[in-house]
Amino acid sequence: MKDIWALGRCTVSDIIERMEDPKPPHSSISSIVRILERKGFVDHKAYGRTYEYFPLISKEEYSKGSVLSLIQEYFNGSTPQLVSFLVAKEETSIEELQELIKELKKKS
Repeated sequence: MKDIWALGRCTVSDIIERMEDPKPPHSSISSIVRILERKGFVDHKAYGRTYEYFPLISKEEYSKGSVLSLIQEYFNGSTPQLVSFLVAKEETSIEELQELIKELKKKS
């Protein structure tokens, strides 16, 4: 999705061109893009046998859905459980938590 967002409208070959060596097979990337299409994240326009893909969902919408899904699936829908987990694993500092609290207060 990152490559599709960066490129806007693109072919599978365009996506592969952006990848580092060794580049994956065209068929592998094509399969992934078709899965993204089935999930409603991208769509395509056909030009003969060439498909031009484009995003249907913004990076922000995708990120929001991913985070909400993570919280629901792994933390029983509890944001405090997620934060507690990050603090326990020392993935989040006190300074970062204080900054989060400031941001939350601004939105209240």
